[in-house]
Amino acid sequence: MSDLLVRLYDLPDLARKVAVLKRKRIGIRRVLPPEQHLVTTWVGCKFSAGWGGEVTKAMANTPVSCFIATRGKQLLGFACYDATCRGYFGPTGVDEAARGQGVGTALLWVTLQAMAEAGYAYAVIGWAGPVAFYRRTVNAIVIPGSSPGIYRGLLTDRVLKGVVSRPRHGRN
Repeated sequence: MSDLLVRLYDLPDLARKVAVLKRKRIGIRRVLPPEQHLVTTWVGCKFSAGWGGEVTKAMANTPVSCFIATRGKQLLGFACYDATCRGYFGPTGVDEAARGQGVGTALLWVTLQAMAEAGYAYAVIGWAGPVAFYRRTVNAIVIPGSSPGIYRGLLTDRVLKGVVSRPRHGRN
């Protein structure tokens, strides 16, 4: 998968989409520190442990660079920036049951707006999956030669194959 580039100084106005979510009682906000373990665990279970690690990193930033979408006390989705690299948007994900309601679009827009307000002129969407969505929604363009980009050599769960957790005894 390739990386995408978004011009933050030329974002389409998606404020109306965020307003539609408010009418559906869906809110988008930054994660609060006491929620970190809940959001990280949710992301790890719904998506991947690696993404959970990126949420942890985004939570360490000042200001926190992880947003969530909620309906009441229900977590619907999340989006981060400055997690793996500065200037990068992602990871992001929406619970399957909440897809198709504009939650992902609103999370994308709010997060990219926060990046623009932080002084970024461009955002990189790393290892983008739904390229057509990002093209249509924020006029993203593919960065030629960007696959696998910064994720080259990324460790995966395969490194754990055959590893058995045993208590250690004595000195090493």
